Amino acid sequence: MAMSSGTGGDYWVDKALPSVFKHDLLKRYLPQFGGMTSTQSRDKRVVYLDGYAGEGRYENGEPASGEIALRVASDLRAKPGMTLECFFSEAQAKSFSRLHDVVQQYQGWGVRAHAHQGEVDGVLDRVVERAVGEPLFLFLDPCGLVLPQDRLVDVLARKRPKPRPATELLMNFSMMAVWRLGGHVRSPKGNEKSLQRFDDVCGGTWWREYFADAVASRDKDGAAEDAIEAVAAEYARLLERRTGMLVQSVPVSHSPRRRAVYRLVFATRSPYGLWVFGDAVARARATWWETLEEREEDDGLFSVASVTRPDPAEVETRAVPEIAANLENLLRHKRSRIKLVDHTLEIFGSYYGQVTEPVVRRAVQLLHKQGKTPSNGVGVRRIREITLEPGNLAA
Repeated sequence: MAMSSGTGGDYWVDKALPSVFKHDLLKRYLPQFGGMTSTQSRDKRVVYLDGYAGEGRYENGEPASGEIALRVASDLRAKPGMTLECFFSEAQAKSFSRLHDVVQQYQGWGVRAHAHQGEVDGVLDRVVERAVGEPLFLFLDPCGLVLPQDRLVDVLARKRPKPRPATELLMNFSMMAVWRLGGHVRSPKGNEKSLQRFDDVCGGTWWREYFADAVASRDKDGAAEDAIEAVAAEYARLLERRTGMLVQSVPVSHSPRRRAVYRLVFATRSPYGLWVFGDAVARARATWWETLEEREEDDGLFSVASVTRPDPAEVETRAVPEIAANLENLLRHKRSRIKLVDHTLEIFGSYYGQVTEPVVRRAVQLLHKQGKTPSNGVGVRRIREITLEPGNLAA
């Protein structure tokens, strides 16, 4: 079943802002996934699949997702015995030809990589078989609709049901597709075939009900926008329930003034993966803001209408006491020592994906200063490994 809709003629000229965020996130997280999970493999091999790889490199020489993974694989080769084996799938002949050239270049440098011309569904089972006993990371970034949820559940919950070796997913869930298909639900002339394709993606017809309610609303456009967000949130909850994984969904847009064009859906069974991913999201978000400011300055677009980036220092200053309060609440509730990495979402709260992990160390130090824990986080190299003991919580 062909699920991607292709890209426009100028897509590969340069990197758009959503791709700046997405690729920076991938560049930051993938090597850490390799480092965290390679010990789960007897031969320190990690398997990676880019299911909608495109051309692999932009026309201006910037790396796209394909070359980003190949660079990570090349860097990991420098570590004794560590191998990131990369699989790439691309259906369009022109894009595949350029992707194949990029892959061959890295093969010549000793990177273990394979390019497949065709839809990802045709190569997915072979990649999963190749990853038996090895960690597996799936990156699915179509320009249109992603694989049916039943297919994902088959891989994640049936073929790869255990925490070790690790299995993780980073996937593009298109908000623009939801918007477009929601219009079909609301229109008496809606295309039923298109609706059924999205039923498959969502794992049922449940999503249609959100737009059926929007039809009855007086503010149809506002209700439709609410429906889009509700569908994306329910998709993530359903995937979490059906796979038993930890799932987070991150909005990605062209500018702060515009709604998300897609959400990046991340799934893991590892508390370490959840922690490191949140930190990588916060850092990729900073890169996105910096790129936006650079492009507006280059284009002379600064104006009263421009949205000013929140001051990172101020955001962190506000986050520290809130995270400290979250830590205090955890200590009160558990009444025993806690390891930070085991409570990622409770600790970061609303700041998950908004601030980086050093902010948590500052929160630990604040709690220590207040006498609420004897632990001060000093001497622990990895912040996520800090263990807190309850102190005088009445202080």
